Amino acid sequence: MSWNDPNASAEAQKYDNPIPSRELILSTITEQGEATHQQLAKAFGIEDPDQFDALGNRLKAMARDGQVNRDGRPYRYRTVTQHDVVEGTVSAHAKGFGFVLLSDMPDLFLHEKQMRWVFNGDTVAAVATSTDNRGRTEGRIVDVVERQQNQFIGTLARDEDGYCVELGSPNNHQPITVTDDNVNALNIKQGAPVKVDIIDWPNQHEFSTGKITKVLDDENDRELIIETTLLNYDIPSEFSEATLKQANDYKEPTEKDLKGRTDLRDLPLVTIDGEDARDFDDAVFAEKRSGGNYRVVVAIADVSHYVTPNSPLDVEAFERGTSVYFPHRVIPMLPEVLSNGLCSLNPDVDRLCMVADIKVSRAGKVTGYEFYPAVIHSQARLTYNQVNDYFANPKDDSIPKSLTGNKDVKKSIDTLHQLYDLLIQKREERHAMEFETVETYIKFNETGGIAAIVPRTRGDAHKLIEECMLLANTCAANFALKEELPVLYRNHDKPDGEKSMRVHEYAKNFGLSFPEENPTQADYQRIIEATKDRPDAISVHSMLLRSMMQANYAPDNIGHFGLAYDEYSHFTSPIRRYPDLMLHRAIKAKVTGSKQPVMDFSLDGAGTQTSDTERRAEKASRYVESWLKCHYMTDHVGEEFEGVVTSVTSFGLFVTLTDLYIDGLVHISNVGDDFFVYDEKQQQLIGKDKGGLFGLGDTVKVKVAGVNMDLLQIDFDLTAKLKASAMNQTKKDNSKKAPAKKSSRGKGGNKKS
Repeated sequence: MSWNDPNASAEAQKYDNPIPSRELILSTITEQGEATHQQLAKAFGIEDPDQFDALGNRLKAMARDGQVNRDGRPYRYRTVTQHDVVEGTVSAHAKGFGFVLLSDMPDLFLHEKQMRWVFNGDTVAAVATSTDNRGRTEGRIVDVVERQQNQFIGTLARDEDGYCVELGSPNNHQPITVTDDNVNALNIKQGAPVKVDIIDWPNQHEFSTGKITKVLDDENDRELIIETTLLNYDIPSEFSEATLKQANDYKEPTEKDLKGRTDLRDLPLVTIDGEDARDFDDAVFAEKRSGGNYRVVVAIADVSHYVTPNSPLDVEAFERGTSVYFPHRVIPMLPEVLSNGLCSLNPDVDRLCMVADIKVSRAGKVTGYEFYPAVIHSQARLTYNQVNDYFANPKDDSIPKSLTGNKDVKKSIDTLHQLYDLLIQKREERHAMEFETVETYIKFNETGGIAAIVPRTRGDAHKLIEECMLLANTCAANFALKEELPVLYRNHDKPDGEKSMRVHEYAKNFGLSFPEENPTQADYQRIIEATKDRPDAISVHSMLLRSMMQANYAPDNIGHFGLAYDEYSHFTSPIRRYPDLMLHRAIKAKVTGSKQPVMDFSLDGAGTQTSDTERRAEKASRYVESWLKCHYMTDHVGEEFEGVVTSVTSFGLFVTLTDLYIDGLVHISNVGDDFFVYDEKQQQLIGKDKGGLFGLGDTVKVKVAGVNMDLLQIDFDLTAKLKASAMNQTKKDNSKKAPAKKSSRGKGGNKKS
């Protein structure tokens, strides 16, 4: 050896033909700043080919283990410093690998060995190590900064090493070992669902150990998956004693509570909600004014009266950020004594409100507004269906007398309907988008299983209330901007260049123009209008929706692209959304001449928190709904259904079943006996040999081939193409197509990966 290695003797004992130790390599790279494999070999005087290759293998291992970084070609190695360490959240995949999600750089890919340290949602410090052959930046976990949770739900299992609790996706890579004594003490049977607390966290050599605290075998599948999801997504579901005490200490409004409030108890305000609604946070009233103008009163529950700044109720509401809605269950932002009681505008009781009192011209333009605290006395709890029935036939005997028997309520509802027609015209003039999509809800049977999946209908009553809420939200945003109040705005940015280009190419299918960048609402509306009556409208509009940016909360207003508003905020649901509560506090302080509340968080921090909790709630809700649908389809494997192609990818067709509204994948290998290529611009799979063509809106018949509960994936086999949509009937000249991103032989060709 021609190098001075402090670990030379150890290396010599391990290897017949030793090379420099990792320590020496690191110190040499540090001295030089960076070095290539060739430069290091020269520095160490290595000329033997075997030693040269061994040095290269050691450098690769050091990069894999996060000791050095490598860049460029040939690789230049440099030591990893604290500046290379990043912090992010682990996102686990059901197949065992994962990612470190980072906000300001590409996510880091984690191999299965790295995932042995962590659970989904943990916050970790990590370093980038290398780039794999798929272009992903690989990462190595340096430290676990914070565990997302220390309690899990899983299934008791046993192998030759003893008992363990097997977790569901996305933590199914992490069994938790438990003792025989723990299992025997609770008399738990194998396969039983259990709740387990972590005692020792896992490392690269050992799984975590835990203690089972509760057996859940008396709960049905629906309740169990919700409990599991709440834990996996770190969603608080139980209120603290201090929070409950504060909520329970409040009583029905007294004369003291009414002091300084406008008395609207004689105004025929009513609530209009869905049949299954339990909390009513908005009441409405409208009347005609002189000259054909309108007065609209939108009364919103005054949650800020009860949820005082920085109190236990407030701290917990901020942590939750929003109510979380699952099929047949709600995890409320506020305790039910408030959300379904004092803050719910139930009929025939006094309730405290913040009111948006709005003047609208006969042309549908807002000409003035004022906000003030008030007390109301709702005169009816109406449902959307009841009001729709009234609009269809005012003499229908099934309509409640609280509407038809109260001339003041009836007059207000009639005026609201007239106003709705005006507001819809203004909406069209703004080119606000209204996509043809289907929202569904799940009906359950007595045992907790799915009885039916039913589309929600949106009649005039639903849209009328929506327009009233939009009125109040925009006036609140305008007021907050003028008065420079410390609030959060509901922002929705315009699509970025990549998404605009995708729609630009796709719009050519309809012979329509669409800008390659900076589209306007009118550009979108042109396509919406041109396709809304097509049988494949839902498929087309779903693609348009996917091209939109995500809305979020922020202290700086940028407007709402989808709704075509220059300024927009959330004012109308403070029971279930924290940004609305913040806006109420700020407006109330301004109009009553009070001091603006000083909060324990910054506005930027509140924007991040409420946006994040909204995403968390959406993901959790989607996960539970997907799980329930997949679980339902396990009983229908082998059965055939009709469906519509709603998305086309390089690896196959996503099909939505017509009667069940459930999505599944026809893998490209099961599309047909042809060699298919993917045309991203046209959103089609095109058969190169036989000219077969599949695209958005095609009606097909599929057979349920299988259900993967870990991946929440339903696989279909295509059995027949029933009807092509208008876009997909012409055989394309494949020779003129752009190069396909991916291709596959159909049946008998590439297999599922």
